Amino acid sequence: MNTSVTTTCRDLTELLTPAQTACRLLFQECYKAGIKNIFITETYRSQERQNYLYAQGRTRPGQIVTWTLNSNHKSRLAWDIAVGPPQSLYDVTTLNRIGAIARKLGITWGGDWVGSIDRPHFEVKSSWKIPKGYKLEGQVIVPSNSKLQVQLIVEDKKEEIKVTNTKWNPGSPTMKTEAENYIEQAVKDGIIQAIHLKDLQSGAMSIDRLIGLYITIQQRRSK
Repeated sequence: MNTSVTTTCRDLTELLTPAQTACRLLFQECYKAGIKNIFITETYRSQERQNYLYAQGRTRPGQIVTWTLNSNHKSRLAWDIAVGPPQSLYDVTTLNRIGAIARKLGITWGGDWVGSIDRPHFEVKSSWKIPKGYKLEGQVIVPSNSKLQVQLIVEDKKEEIKVTNTKWNPGSPTMKTEAENYIEQAVKDGIIQAIHLKDLQSGAMSIDRLIGLYITIQQRRSK
């Protein structure tokens, strides 16, 4: 990581785990709300950089950009964002929408502060947890420049049909006798081979095979 006071750190992994998770959740919910053209402008900030920024507009030329020497950026619990094209960098309408989403997630938004409003700023406490009713639904791509868009990559969770292949072992003696009689009759009628009856009687028959056998017998009898 570049520690120069003039260089911004946009690396999400430099934040503490609660802040990383909160940021990803915020970007996910923004994505779901159709806000995809936002990106991180700063995460961790050293005290030296905070001092440097604080001096701007005071003892150094430029416009005032921070109101404090004690920012949560240096505690690794805060991040700043901006808006990409076609909106302006700090589009108020977009940031207000994001702020409303942040409130629902228990994330502190700088736009709610009195006196020193900071709409691009978001932060959490180290005790922050994902609120009830929310979860990270997949891999959230959090851009660090205006050329990229927020993405949510969700794995396709198609239900897998699992072949159990467990041995058939009915608890009921009656059911066992009925099954043996059914298979034995099919062997006598020449519909299936005798090996199936032997496997059933010796306990080597799987549930799947027995079901398949039953279907085969039914089909052959109906012809």
